[in-house]
Amino acid sequence: MNSLQSIDFTHKTALIRVDFNVPLNDANEITDDTRIMSALPTIQHVLENGGSAVLMSHMGRPKAQEKEFSLVHIVDKLSHTLDRKVFFAEDCISEEAFKLSENLQPGEVLLLNNLRYYKEEKAGDESFAKQLARHGDVYINDAFGTAHRAHASTAVIAQFFATENRALGKLMGTEVGNAQRLLKNPKRPFVAITGGAKVSDKISILENLIGKADDILIGGGMAYTFIKAKGGNIGDSLFEEDKVDLAKELLTKAAENNTTIHLPSDSIIADEFAADANSQIEQSDEISTGWMGLDIGPMAVENYSAVILTSESILWNGPMGVFEMEKFSHGTKAIAAAVAQATNNGAYSLIGGGDSAAAVNQFGYGDDVSHISTGGGALLELFEGKELPGIKAISE
Repeated sequence: MNSLQSIDFTHKTALIRVDFNVPLNDANEITDDTRIMSALPTIQHVLENGGSAVLMSHMGRPKAQEKEFSLVHIVDKLSHTLDRKVFFAEDCISEEAFKLSENLQPGEVLLLNNLRYYKEEKAGDESFAKQLARHGDVYINDAFGTAHRAHASTAVIAQFFATENRALGKLMGTEVGNAQRLLKNPKRPFVAITGGAKVSDKISILENLIGKADDILIGGGMAYTFIKAKGGNIGDSLFEEDKVDLAKELLTKAAENNTTIHLPSDSIIADEFAADANSQIEQSDEISTGWMGLDIGPMAVENYSAVILTSESILWNGPMGVFEMEKFSHGTKAIAAAVAQATNNGAYSLIGGGDSAAAVNQFGYGDDVSHISTGGGALLELFEGKELPGIKAISE
């Protein structure tokens, strides 16, 4: 597979698939520029080596060409960050857009508007991909956050470029390398922390981590399906009745493969799903009817932190509770603090995008972990043992 270093960009235009699906507030201002900053090394490499760059991305899930999903909102930020004017095409495959890309000079940058304004993008339409390919001499995929999607701009477009004229960007290489560090040869003990609402969302990753991780710490709503599987009383806590038998199987499989699954011994419970609900601490397997677990309790925090602090490798994907509500954020915040402390003590920590990344940054520990992934879904699929279409397309 080609690296950026193997391509001569002199007087060539690189068509770069980036992930600029950044959050905006009501005034269309960027509230988190992590994804833009993560793409800079690849863009700058092209520009510094005599090339020009055409950037393409999606934003949100538009149903039509709604203005709030236009990438025009990030042009000023991108221009300031790159310290140069960034040209903008209102449409990604219009004749105006093609004229702009054809006239780019070395060192210049063009941003195309939202790829998902066209339904053909998500459909993986070959004709749409072929049109996009007109924008560049070289194709670079640096959008790890969409690498698990077989979309036109990630998995289909590469075929329209010669093998020697396609490559993974620097962010992609970093993301895959960080994942492989834990998948192939992790320093031990290796702990995986997983949370979120549903077991069904994490079945494959749990199955793949059993036998690889020494410990798996489970939090969030999914914990109560496991507690139910062990015969506990979980009150009105969220659980998946049709996944109880699967939870039993995973517990058995873990025991047979020397992986210890930890469940929260206590929980912060509430009498309703609300920020101002009445709350108290209860044993996780003794929750009364009318109450639900919304966060791991102080004893669970202490137990989980002890495991984390003795680990050398850490993977975290999914919050420990409803951390968006301050009253139920303490478990997630405490785990973030423990991961940061373990990292400062020499452990390697990989934060798996999505809510986990948001939590780590929200609680101020973003600079205290080894790597925060820009792609939650893509990282999960790597840990599920799947081949990502956006990476496979580059190597074929």
